[in-house]
Amino acid sequence: MTVPFVNLQRLGLPLAASALLLAGCNQNPNANTGPNDDTATSGRIQISVDETFAPIVKSQVDTFQKLYTYAHIDAAYKAEDYVANDLLTGKVRAVVLSRPLTTEEQADLEKQKLFPRTTKIATDGLAIILHPSNPDSLLTMAQLKAIFTGQTSSWKQISGKSKLDQINVVFDANRSSTTRYVQDSITRGAALTKQVFAAKSNPALLDYVATHPNAIGIVGANWISDRDDAAVQRFLKQVRVAGISRSASPKSEEDYLQPYQAYLALKTYPLRREVYIISREGRAGLGTGFASFVAGTKGQLIVLKSGMMPATGQTRIVTIKK
Repeated sequence: MTVPFVNLQRLGLPLAASALLLAGCNQNPNANTGPNDDTATSGRIQISVDETFAPIVKSQVDTFQKLYTYAHIDAAYKAEDYVANDLLTGKVRAVVLSRPLTTEEQADLEKQKLFPRTTKIATDGLAIILHPSNPDSLLTMAQLKAIFTGQTSSWKQISGKSKLDQINVVFDANRSSTTRYVQDSITRGAALTKQVFAAKSNPALLDYVATHPNAIGIVGANWISDRDDAAVQRFLKQVRVAGISRSASPKSEEDYLQPYQAYLALKTYPLRREVYIISREGRAGLGTGFASFVAGTKGQLIVLKSGMMPATGQTRIVTIKK
């Protein structure tokens, strides 16, 4: 088996104004008197974040606040639908989503005389999670579709030798981005199986799969890729990441891929999605400054460490053969 990884040789700032926004701008907020008196690196702002990206955004926020000690970012982690609604209603000025705004959402903001800024920050790989005792750790996209739609309801239909029976599908939460992704990109609009439920969070999903041999779940790469994180180390001891093949008739194990960064960079791993920070600010406020940081050199290195693929920078693919 070959194990690829990505070495980032150089990262650049994608936003032309990044240096101007962040350099030497850590101002004391004591002079701020109103909710919109923040700068690119000082003041306080609330943001809403797709809960799927909680590990990486927490790292970004912690690093940003350590570098800019007068900046305070209060991040709320929610299902995708609630995050988008927070932006549209003005509850927050910036959000982290796995999709750009829809035409309707864009029009809604334009009616408010707002023209949002969308900054791509990463490419995420969605991992299919199984119990360690499940021998069927190699699945095709066609098999995944059959599982998520209920056409395949037993592991014995995947392999006649399997000792497992009914397949239990588990998602992180209702109205989440992973649920939408499965319906958009795997089932292609077909209804989900009746043997499905929401675990209410990604850690709860991972714990459920770890204790239920018949279960199958789906999580973002940043939950299982940062091997320096104690929580990730624990999860990886309790669950198995399935290999996924785009081909309906794979010829060998090499046709099955896991969400390694190299496969995200090469666009060969089939379960990929982009990650964005979207700001409704009409000025260089703290939301804009945070987006510039995440899209800049330090922020993209945090993305790299999380297991996602950075949005910017030159990459070199290295393959190690075992």
